[in-house]
Amino acid sequence: MEKTTENKEKTFTRKCNKAPRLTKKQRKELGVGKDQGRASINNVSVPASKANLVTELIRGKDYEVALAIVKNTPNIITESLEKLLISARANAVNNNNLDESKLYVAEIYANQGTTLKRIKALSRGSATRINKRTCHLTVVLKERA
Repeated sequence: MEKTTENKEKTFTRKCNKAPRLTKKQRKELGVGKDQGRASINNVSVPASKANLVTELIRGKDYEVALAIVKNTPNIITESLEKLLISARANAVNNNNLDESKLYVAEIYANQGTTLKRIKALSRGSATRINKRTCHLTVVLKERA
């Protein structure tokens, strides 16, 4: 199915059925993202596999419960997650005027980041590579209905 779109006297044909991406101005006019608080940190020096152990614990929980879980979990990623949750709450309350008591963790994920490659010297003049993996953390808080 081909769709024809007219935009500023230009006619072009779309080969796919997907809607075109919205521009920043169009998203602002439609109010996209005004029902959530979002925060992210890039290149945290913890592998995504270890970060996902904690993110699975707090996905879908209320904000206060999630923050308590993060504070009482003995894991290296919890310090970054605590800062991230506080930042996402501040974005939701200050930027989008959401009610703090109704917030819950709608989305949280740790994607693989850049891998730092290091060399470790071994015996007899040989060496091996060490991969120091990083991750990108993202949290989205929304209001419960």
